[in-house]
Amino acid sequence: MNNPAQNVSVALIWAQSAGGVIGHDGSMPWHLPEDLAHFKSLTLGSPVIMGRKTWDSLNPRFRPLPGRRNIVVTRQEAWAAPGAEVAHSVESAIKLAAASDHSADSSGTAASGEPAAVVWVIGGAQIFSSVLESADRLEVTEIDKSFEGDTIAPERGDQWMLVARDPVEGWHTSTTELRYRFLRYENQRAQQR
Repeated sequence: MNNPAQNVSVALIWAQSAGGVIGHDGSMPWHLPEDLAHFKSLTLGSPVIMGRKTWDSLNPRFRPLPGRRNIVVTRQEAWAAPGAEVAHSVESAIKLAAASDHSADSSGTAASGEPAAVVWVIGGAQIFSSVLESADRLEVTEIDKSFEGDTIAPERGDQWMLVARDPVEGWHTSTTELRYRFLRYENQRAQQR
């Protein structure tokens, strides 16, 4: 029998400041509306996998993230939340997402459909680190400013090749005056499998 997880692309997505900070006290230490719009445009209609702390950090108004299957990884056997599917390991979360795509409508309600093409891992740092070596793609919003934080992006190994940068030269400037750019990396080792 085919492993359904082999039929999906696993992609990670995060924003990081200069120095690699991705979080502080359970939230992002910046406000970058353009990054939120970018995140939504990439993940909408796809399953998203996150740790329970990332779920808890989401504004309750946006929990579950609308238009996406929300799969939460937790070690807590009895944990449950409206709109969240529970997995007890990252591997089981990816298999759950790949087995059948319950592409969510705009209200967050899932309907059975075709297998997922892309499964997005959206945090936190432990979840990122556990999947980084085997993932296919990485989307990073790089912010051209340092912020204090207690959560750092995982180190990318030399297998990650930058394949796209927007803008190609220089930086965008946010409505909040932050300079940022979108970077896409592909895992060269994953391409060889």
